Amino acid sequence: MNYGEEETLDQRRIDLAREEDRAEILALYRAQIGREFCPWTEHYPSDEEITFDLSRDALFVMREEGRIIAAVSLEEDPQVDALPCWTPELQPGGEIARVAVHPDFQNQGIARQMVQFGLDRLKERGYRSFHGIVNRLNEKALRSYAVFGFRKLGECEMYEQSFYCYELKL
Repeated sequence: MNYGEEETLDQRRIDLAREEDRAEILALYRAQIGREFCPWTEHYPSDEEITFDLSRDALFVMREEGRIIAAVSLEEDPQVDALPCWTPELQPGGEIARVAVHPDFQNQGIARQMVQFGLDRLKERGYRSFHGIVNRLNEKALRSYAVFGFRKLGECEMYEQSFYCYELKL
């Protein structure tokens, strides 16, 4: 699949986010604030993350009838990349970040679909593994990651939070 094309899942489709999606994506991020297990605040994720992701063709959204109901980003974070826990033979590793599902559409397996989509895009872009960090208190994300067989390699403290470090060969 080319990055400009879309992937259709039943009546929903996942495609590359566009500049005109910015306000709706930011609203989706804001809708997560205060939800159980979500560490996001009014400062993160912000318009700055959206700008960065759009500039790298790294932000994908799921649409249903034109409405954005979920998002996922392919992340570049030198601090995470520099953690000593990653398996050298599986480098380069890519990250998935900012998985968000609109509250009206949660508990339907959409987050898992978005993670799988992100993993597929990382592999297409030449990454040998997924590596990433998950807030230790984010039980929903931890349950989702378990489905994929991600290996927990360690723990770290970053961004004033405690994280588990996960890796998966692509």
